[in-house]
Amino acid sequence: MVLPIYTYGQPILRQRAPEVGGDSLELQRLIDDMIETMHVAAGVGLAAPQVGEPLRLFVIDLSASAEDIREENGGVLPDWARGAQVLINPEVVPEVGTEVSFEEGCLSMPDLREDVLRPDVVHLKYLDRRFQPHSFGAQGYLARVVQHELDHLDGVLFTDRISPIRKRLLQRRLRRMADGDVEADYPLFPPRAPR
Repeated sequence: MVLPIYTYGQPILRQRAPEVGGDSLELQRLIDDMIETMHVAAGVGLAAPQVGEPLRLFVIDLSASAEDIREENGGVLPDWARGAQVLINPEVVPEVGTEVSFEEGCLSMPDLREDVLRPDVVHLKYLDRRFQPHSFGAQGYLARVVQHELDHLDGVLFTDRISPIRKRLLQRRLRRMADGDVEADYPLFPPRAPR
């Protein structure tokens, strides 16, 4: 089932999500619904708070960027780039090294894209949907996506990471979004305010 995506201004997007306690039918259904919602919205990631669920859980699917990822990884396409991945109770530790600026967008802020500076390499630990633990180093595009989604679990939006000048320039647009004046090709919560 496609779920409505919560837009900028909704309080749940500013709250730190608690850890997922254990597996359940409801959790597995939520995971399936989040993957379907992410695909319908043409996103590469979606965090549980973005669909109104305060849980430390996100899904990603980087398969649309497989060729870029293959090039970034010396001609090898890693398993995590071969379809939807589920990350439960994820932890990311930035490696000491280079930070890179990259344009980011967010399904909770349709049609808004800004450059964000983030570490290019991180160490990632998480549980998959079967609650099996995983741990590995992530770089480039994967590192960027997991940091963006992890921010959602901590109540941080990518606009919190842009320069104060750019943020000031976006204030009016963000205020309109918070008031419900936002459209997308996928369901939003709250629905667009009547004019």
